[in-house]
Amino acid sequence: MSFIGFIKSKEFLKQIVIAIVAVVVIVFLLLKWLSVTTNHGTFETVPDLTGKSIEVAKIELEQNNLVMQIQDSANFNPNYPKFAVIEQDPKPNAQVKENRKIYITLNPSGYRKVAVPDLRQRTFRQAQPTLEALGFKVGKKTYIDNIAKDMVLGMRYKGDVLEPGTKLPKTASIDLVLGNGNRPNSN
Repeated sequence: MSFIGFIKSKEFLKQIVIAIVAVVVIVFLLLKWLSVTTNHGTFETVPDLTGKSIEVAKIELEQNNLVMQIQDSANFNPNYPKFAVIEQDPKPNAQVKENRKIYITLNPSGYRKVAVPDLRQRTFRQAQPTLEALGFKVGKKTYIDNIAKDMVLGMRYKGDVLEPGTKLPKTASIDLVLGNGNRPNSN
């Protein structure tokens, strides 16, 4: 029998039909299996965790069949309590599959600490922007007799002498001791 004769035979056509039916059945069964194992069409709604404590957030995520993943803390935000959720990904009300990781960012316990720069022998005009750039606030200005007007002669924090390099919380108020331009009395 020739090759063309074999292709035109009933036996060959019967084998082709069986192969096509087998492929269709296998594809159908595979699609059904995928639909069942991936929970196709079923979703969990991500709750809004913003402002909630880590314990409450964990409970809410477990109730919704979701998994909490804590990311690094962000900069301190005084509008939220300590260790509260300030960001989450995916966003609230998003539709996700069960056991999806929800990434949360927590509010740290306070402002991070920053080293105080050495401002001695600098003018107030130089010292103020330096402090503000680091996140500090300029507190009270106290003037003492010194020929250098507005020269920083010392720094204080809550009444105590402040040494350069001391770490203080960001937004701390630093008091400055400045010269008033008068020659000190030599009594």
